[in-house]
Amino acid sequence: MRNPFKAALARGEKVIGLWLSMANPYTAEICATAGFQWLLIDGEHAPNDVRSILAQLQAVAAYPGHPVVRTVDNNPALIKQLLDIGAQTLLVPMVDTPEQAVALAAATRYPPEGTRGVGAAAARASHFGARRDYVNTANDDVCLLLQAETRTALGNLERICAVDAVHGIFIGPADLAASMGHRGRPDHPEVQKAIEGAIRTIVASGKAAGTLCGDPALARRYLELGATFVAVGLDVTLLGQATRRLAEEFGIGTLTSMSGAGTLAY
Repeated sequence: MRNPFKAALARGEKVIGLWLSMANPYTAEICATAGFQWLLIDGEHAPNDVRSILAQLQAVAAYPGHPVVRTVDNNPALIKQLLDIGAQTLLVPMVDTPEQAVALAAATRYPPEGTRGVGAAAARASHFGARRDYVNTANDDVCLLLQAETRTALGNLERICAVDAVHGIFIGPADLAASMGHRGRPDHPEVQKAIEGAIRTIVASGKAAGTLCGDPALARRYLELGATFVAVGLDVTLLGQATRRLAEEFGIGTLTSMSGAGTLAY
């Protein structure tokens, strides 16, 4: 298997990640030097497109951290492009039903197992045709992660987990909180209870569970419950916090009282 992240999840290993939302290859490379085991390149809430994602994949390729690309939505055409530029692991947001999961699994796989279009000879993923076995190994190397982040998704969680070619489920705390009537409060006890229950359900199904959490103690709690891919920080937040803290030290901070500043829950 050429996807070390997928292999680690299959072994039940815990891998710690960092969220990249700056949409910039230079900062992505800086973050890659820190040693995180995976790096999430965000196509949903960051101003990324296929070309900027490609640039970040190239920037982090020399480092051990495995790049995971979050798609903007469940568009099969975009999924095809992201796989062709070399993304092996995709995180797809807002998956509510097993039917959506089945369609996404098909979009990531070449026929006859799926519906992904074959253009490997021109793709970075095949080293532009140098990897002649690519079309025969790609299905095994792709890792598909789905985001469950609504009441509906949690209600369908066992059926989503049962879909073949889905390798992990990521709980999105912010959207889940909003769906449960606690917008902006992923720390609400009802939301936390739902997250913990979801992690247990995912782990019991044999799939990998993941989430994003900027609270180290809470992140460790999720890991103790069995979550195996957990992102513990966000590049934008880290930069914002560090620069505001430095300004405060010299008595020139102006934005630190903004409501919600530094909130981390995707």
